[in-house]
Amino acid sequence: MEVLKRNLIKSKEYLEKAKELVPRQAQTLSRAPAQFIMGVTPYMLERGDGCNVWDVDGNKYIDFGCSLGPIVLGYNHPSTNAAIKKQLDKGMIFSLPSPLEIEFAQVLKEAIPFADMVRYGLNGSDCTTAAIRAARSYTGRDHVAKCGYHGWHDWSISTNPARAKGVPKAVSDLTHEFKYNDAASLEKILQENPGQIAAVIMEAVHDELPRDDFLHKCQELARKHGSLFILDEVLTGFRLALGGAAEYFKIIPDLAVYGKAISNGMPLSFVVGKKEIMKEFEKVFFSYTYGGEPLGLAAAVDTLKFMKENPVHEHMWKMGNMLYDGYNELAKKYGMKSQAIGTALFPTLTFKDEEGNDDRFLKSLFFQETVKRGILTSHQVKISYAHKQEHVKQFLEAVEDSFKLMQKAVQEGNLEKYLEGPAVAPRGSTPR
Repeated sequence: MEVLKRNLIKSKEYLEKAKELVPRQAQTLSRAPAQFIMGVTPYMLERGDGCNVWDVDGNKYIDFGCSLGPIVLGYNHPSTNAAIKKQLDKGMIFSLPSPLEIEFAQVLKEAIPFADMVRYGLNGSDCTTAAIRAARSYTGRDHVAKCGYHGWHDWSISTNPARAKGVPKAVSDLTHEFKYNDAASLEKILQENPGQIAAVIMEAVHDELPRDDFLHKCQELARKHGSLFILDEVLTGFRLALGGAAEYFKIIPDLAVYGKAISNGMPLSFVVGKKEIMKEFEKVFFSYTYGGEPLGLAAAVDTLKFMKENPVHEHMWKMGNMLYDGYNELAKKYGMKSQAIGTALFPTLTFKDEEGNDDRFLKSLFFQETVKRGILTSHQVKISYAHKQEHVKQFLEAVEDSFKLMQKAVQEGNLEKYLEGPAVAPRGSTPR
């Protein structure tokens, strides 16, 4: 596959300005330049259409990042745009609630049967934190058991030493992390904190898929110990299926949190659940100026309607399986210690050294060589309805070319020799 002839002049100029104006040079960790190969990966994107994006220098890429997950139908999607423009003509936000708050709640219940009531947010952290506050109020308990990434707020990020600077110890002492696919680790927390755990909150998919009925075991343990079971569907919601992971894995949580894919790029998240628990939001404080913002809700109503009327999930699974299987076949062919794991709709790419530890130099070389061939991705690949077979084939062609060079670098024992910029920074977690 041909290496693109690119210049990144404007990207580099913007990056230098950002170093003076923006801490970490990005508003989101996963978009920060240090998570890519600076000088090779463009710093800024200017526009998108379908599954293609263009950087500020006009270079075109096939995007397998989907803006960290919100883009599910594709960039610049006609029906989403039309819905937003129609609402924009009426107004962006009002001094009283918008009818869309009720309209979306009604159509939402058809997709998520246990969504008796709903409260809106703008991003995942809003609603995971709101769900925890409601759970604490409902149970009268303070402690939380969590598994995975649930946002940047103190209660959640406190279990990650790499990200917990500034979090008071008094807060971090109330949160306990258990291991994914290890129900015994959750049981241990519940037993060591009898009558204290307000909620068990977890991602349905955390890099790998659940094994041995893991989700249901966690739910059963939560109920046994009087804790609420909260499913974090910020990433899985409306991707794995129309009803998200709850539908896909056939599980009904007490509360569930959604975001990203539901509005195809507009800022929107929400927490739903059983009425007796959701009524707790009449007591706990969860309020902010942009709650129920109409543009995001208009986009969400349209996105849900489009998903119901078109084979969105069938197509994404087909493309995802093609990419997932193709990647692993190529890794085996070239002897790469890399693997696509988890679900085919957003597989996580792992890169290991000879001792089985994460190899950021191998990962860096992969990011470098794929972007030079017009493929923009990160450690977690996202599939959208806009991705077609031709795009997946181009992804796999870029992967094969990259693996050829990576194989040579591994054989020489000098990965850094082939890097054209600093290696990607260690993540320490997988923030959205």
